[in-house]
Amino acid sequence: MINKGKHSILGINVNAVDYEFAVDTITTAAKNKTACAVSALAVHGVMTGFLDRVHARRLNGLDLVVPDGQPVRWALSWLHDQQLNDRVYGPNLTLKVAESLTKEGLSIYLYGSRKETLEQFAENLGKMYSGLKIAGMEASKFRRLSETERMELVKRIKDSGANAVFLGLGCPRQETWAYEYRDLLNIPILAVGAAFDFHAGTLPQAPKWMQDAGLEWFFRLTQEPKRLWQRYAILNPLYLWHIFQQYVGLKKFDPTMPDGKEEIESYG
Repeated sequence: MINKGKHSILGINVNAVDYEFAVDTITTAAKNKTACAVSALAVHGVMTGFLDRVHARRLNGLDLVVPDGQPVRWALSWLHDQQLNDRVYGPNLTLKVAESLTKEGLSIYLYGSRKETLEQFAENLGKMYSGLKIAGMEASKFRRLSETERMELVKRIKDSGANAVFLGLGCPRQETWAYEYRDLLNIPILAVGAAFDFHAGTLPQAPKWMQDAGLEWFFRLTQEPKRLWQRYAILNPLYLWHIFQQYVGLKKFDPTMPDGKEEIESYG
């Protein structure tokens, strides 16, 4: 079990941990029903915080931010000499947590994505982990929620008896949701985005060799070019340029911490 603490990547605190530590942290919080907001960040996730100081405060207010992308894991090594044997890939973490919660007899609530995706995701999880308890599931409304809708959602999740929430709203909305609902739900919230689509079978995953080489972004670009080309054409070079500046000491990126004044999107 590896936990080498939090380290700033362009002002976003990322935890240098392995799967075992992340799974244990989430499972323990689920057993005790204590708050634990978790996100798996790739380059795009880091850059959403780098380009938005309000969102940076939200990210740095989460309990556990794991290095989802290889370039994020590499940055931990380059900038902070934190060597990890592997990244903590959100889709894999999702399955490992589901397996651990099944063994403990604990339940999950699935929130986000679309109804058809959720149903297939839940069915596939049930096939992989016999005995997994799904306390409830609810698709995203793909809009901002009113205050009444927010509190009704909190009540539904609490009334379900769920020990944890698997959250798939896409970055950065899911990190905002995890930050906002952390203290309202007081159970672990695991923001894993595309894991819902991957494990539902509605979106293909990159071959392992591309994942290991840090080329997953290219594979996803070929799958969804119209939606993703601007993200990767702009953010990837910008990420590398600022990582270089941090590495050589041209710039110092101090983490922006929560101050209780963050605007909340109330997106669901």
